[in-house]
Amino acid sequence: MLNTVGKNIKKEDSFEKVTGRALYPDDIEFDDMLYAGAVRSSIPFGRVKSIDCSKASAMEGVVMIINHSMIPGEKKHGVVLKDQPILVDDLIKRVGDPITLVVAVSKQVLKKAIDSIKIEYEEYKGVFTIEEALKEGAPVISDKTNILYDLKIKRGDADEGFKKAKYIVENWYSTPHIDHAVLQPEAAVSRYDEEGNLELYVATQYPHYDREDVSRCLGLNEEKVKIINMTIGGAFGVREDITVQCHAALASYYTKKPVKVVYSREESTITHCKRHSIKMYYKTGVDENGKLCALKARIYGDTGAYCSWGMNVLRKAAVHAAGPYEISNVDIQSLAVYTNNSFCGAMRGFGAAQAAVAYESQMDELSRLLKINPLQFRYMNSVKIGSILPTGQVLESSVGMKKCIEEIAKLDKIVLE
Repeated sequence: MLNTVGKNIKKEDSFEKVTGRALYPDDIEFDDMLYAGAVRSSIPFGRVKSIDCSKASAMEGVVMIINHSMIPGEKKHGVVLKDQPILVDDLIKRVGDPITLVVAVSKQVLKKAIDSIKIEYEEYKGVFTIEEALKEGAPVISDKTNILYDLKIKRGDADEGFKKAKYIVENWYSTPHIDHAVLQPEAAVSRYDEEGNLELYVATQYPHYDREDVSRCLGLNEEKVKIINMTIGGAFGVREDITVQCHAALASYYTKKPVKVVYSREESTITHCKRHSIKMYYKTGVDENGKLCALKARIYGDTGAYCSWGMNVLRKAAVHAAGPYEISNVDIQSLAVYTNNSFCGAMRGFGAAQAAVAYESQMDELSRLLKINPLQFRYMNSVKIGSILPTGQVLESSVGMKKCIEEIAKLDKIVLE
């Protein structure tokens, strides 16, 4: 690490990207290529009553239309839980659920065919906020409950800790859904090689997960599926979930030809995961000596219609709820809640970023009440070697919080005590 940190290191793929030689999935071309795309739900919650594909089926250049009954293997995918439909059987849980897959000889014919397909829905009342989802009698998005995950972390006695507090600050904080907005929309090319293996050219963060879900979808042994990772035009977590992979593979499975799937910017934005919107209640106490003495936190994450990484994100939010500060008495609860919004998954920070909004705001408010410089207050309470986190973890190495604050203080000419 010491050979790279703080040094100007040439990135291995810089030349290829700058000169335009880097190959992205949409750059891949094969003879006799076909194009595939999904017809997606326009409602957030309900069932498919009927699908009229007659115009598309009669259209010159339409090769075939694939529905859920034609999937040869498992019909759902997912990184933690296999709960996302490759193609909807009848139940829709969000805008953008894939319903049917169209395969055509060109992108132009594909778009016309998709636009011509008419779907009749039975629409249900959905839930679009955490508060609605947790109400008694709310529509249930998952099988039995709208709570995907519920984690409690306790250390010490928070109630006793607050009795010792000189000041207590209570606030609600919220962070919104955020889209990754990567430069390269999702794309994949699928084909069979000369040995009968299915090759999938795709930009992905988890080629091994892709191979698992594609092989499950097609009912093939994993050894028969090859994931070829292309240049990735931005990810930040969004390429950890399946998007185009199973659809491209399904189209090749039936046509035995190379098939390309490319999302438009609109389809990309509607379809892929988002950063979790999180609401956080924080109650933080500090004693007369300026030491943090208690924390109560309640964290609610909108995980959307499907699991993705929901439980992992809300677990990390809970684990990091106290931030890099010593607090001996903590009471933390974190929930991932289903709604009919876009499903939420991986994005840089995995829940730790949202929690930082809350605990750092609390630090500012407490330092104001104590009339202590905010940097000094953080220095007094920051973790060090030997500190114990709310989970019980003892910090034994690589704890640079105090050193970091010292360097900031030098720049701002602040004297730390």
